[in-house]
Amino acid sequence: MHYRIIPVTAFSQNCTLFICEESNKAAVIDPGGDVSQVIELIDELGLKVEKILLTHGHLDHVGGVAELIERYQVPIEGPHIADKFWIDALDQQCQMFGFSPVNGFSVNRWLEHNDTVTFGEQVLQVLHCPGHTPGHVVFYHEPTKLLQVGDVLFNGSIGRTDFPQGNHQHLLDSITQRLLPLGDDVEFIPGHGPMSTLGHERKTNSHIG
Repeated sequence: MHYRIIPVTAFSQNCTLFICEESNKAAVIDPGGDVSQVIELIDELGLKVEKILLTHGHLDHVGGVAELIERYQVPIEGPHIADKFWIDALDQQCQMFGFSPVNGFSVNRWLEHNDTVTFGEQVLQVLHCPGHTPGHVVFYHEPTKLLQVGDVLFNGSIGRTDFPQGNHQHLLDSITQRLLPLGDDVEFIPGHGPMSTLGHERKTNSHIG
């Protein structure tokens, strides 16, 4: 499996393509907006989109979902159902963050901790990591030791917890109990900013300790 990162929206959110090299099928993770850029890269690489995966329900991670669904007619998996209230409130989120209105959508499969999701010949492990939002999940590809962590953990920082139903202690527990035990050599793609490794963050990220 390999990946491509496409920064989208005014928040430079890392929309990510996870690509199965054996089948050329792809999962689009967190298409927050700027859908034309996402489609352009999909077409350029000749990929077949099989699923859309969502880490959580914030607008900058889900704002382009309806537009992608209209084009590709694929299922949406994730986040955990505890984030349904965010997805149901897309209109209010657009007003809150100053975005143009977007169409709503229905999630096909809400995810639980230790679920798996598949695309092509790849399997991703689902870890429920609440704190930034109550229904936040992350996706782990164990064979390549790659995590897509959304807004749980960043290079040098951690997710905000001042949104409705955010919880700072839950976020710290998610990082220390569910992410860091995966191993120092695990590389992660955050929802914003540059990639890092769990080992680097464990040693240097002052927000964790």
